[in-house]
Parts: sequence; structure tokens; C-alpha cells
Amino acid sequence: MSMSINPGAAEFPHRQISAHLRAQIRRGDWAPGERLPSIPAIAESFGVAKQTVQRAIDQLRVEGILITKPGSGTYVRGTRRRLNRLSRGRYGGHRGYHADLAARYRQHLTEVGRAPAPPEVADAFGVSDGTELLVRRHIVRTDDVPVEVGASWFRPDDTAGTSLERKEAFGRPLYQEAEEEIGRRYASATDQISARQPSREEAELLQIRPDTPVLHLLHVAYDEKRRPIEVAQATWPGPMTTLTEQYAIPGPTPDADPDPGLVLG
Repeated sequence: MSMSINPGAAEFPHRQISAHLRAQIRRGDWAPGERLPSIPAIAESFGVAKQTVQRAIDQLRVEGILITKPGSGTYVRGTRRRLNRLSRGRYGGHRGYHADLAARYRQHLTEVGRAPAPPEVADAFGVSDGTELLVRRHIVRTDDVPVEVGASWFRPDDTAGTSLERKEAFGRPLYQEAEEEIGRRYASATDQISARQPSREEAELLQIRPDTPVLHLLHVAYDEKRRPIEVAQATWPGPMTTLTEQYAIPGPTPDADPDPGLVLG
């Protein structure tokens, strides 16, 4: 099948090809897991150089639409992971991870020990950059694919002599263990989500290209006196992750002092 690009368009040729391929995938011309034609074949169908098609393929890989398997070819990635990974889901109606999340996502503890606090963590605790804090690092996998790298930080004064210092999983949400061991209740929390490029280590752990954007969450949990108990970080591959949240919308309430607005006489 021959396809064409518009050489007079303001859009670069490789972006026009990306748009064509994106539309074909969305239309179902290639199903998830299906291999695309070779780059030379696509280049011939568009009448462009192979390098132009390679740039288009690279763009769709960064977006998370395609995945390249060395020595095998380029494939349509499976469906996007639509996760309720905002931290309020961590506490939930029953103050625990939802059962389906626990079943589908396997968290592996990778490190427990003291480490210098990065700036965003130090700011949340109100300490200077590089202050040594207790950190518990983890990676989350589903179907053996890494989908999250994360860390939970605590003040060493709070965790001295507790189970939080040991490299062990607890069989229950971390905050429940922390409440019992530290003796302070998680009363409120804030989530801050940003998009950025990954660090080299994040790209390696998540098995993504270094130019693939990531979503990064900073979660700060406070006690009743608004003192931080835990500062948690989570990083996900941006193009393959959609954060969703479901909530009720309150109904209108009677206005005790309605504003009539501007009245023209």
C-alpha cells in the first residue's frame, strides 16, 4: 500500500509519518503485539529515506506506542496501563491497597538503609539537603515488566530500633506498619505530580529509553499536628501510564446571601 506525505506542509516529514502510523494503529490495522513492516518497506511505501522512517518510529517509541525488540523488529505495544496509582488509593476505604492492585502488581523491596535526602524530600521534612534519612526503596512489576520505581523516607529518630529499619516485607501496607511502630497516625497527605525526563538510573530500572518522559509523584503524609511522618516518591513511564481518580461531585448548597450580579437601571 502506497502512502504519501505533503512536502509543502509545515510539519516535518517524520512527524507526518508518525501521525499516519499512529492513526493506523488506533484504527486497528495492527493489533497490540503485532509486528510492523520493516523500516525499508515503510520507507518505500511513503517514498522517503529510511532515516526519516526511523525518526518516526523513534517518536512513537518515546510515546509508548511501539516497542522495538533487538533482532526481531518493531511491535505495537500492548494496551496502556490505566492505574489508580494516586496515593489516596494507597489508603482506600479500608485503609489498605485495593485487592486487585495487590494481585496484579508485585512490589519488590530493593534497599533499606540510610541515605542522603534528595532536595524535594529534604524540603518536605524541613531539613537541609543531604541529611541522612532512612529510605526503603522498591520496584513494582506486573507480568515481569517494571512499572514503578519508588522510595519511602523516614526520620531516623522515628524509626530507630523498629521493624522499618529491616529489609523485610510486612504483608500489610507500609503506612500501617509505620503507624504501629512510630506511634503516630497518618491523618492527611499531599500529592504533587510532575512530568520530567528520567535519570539514567530510572531509565535503566524501568527499561525505557533515556528520552522517554516519566511521571513523578511526591507524596507527603502528615500526622494530626501536620508533622510529616513519611515522604514517598514514585516514578512511572509517562507514555504507558495513565493516572485516574474517581470522585463524587457535591451538589449545590443554598446561598445564604445570593449575589444578584450587575443590575442595569
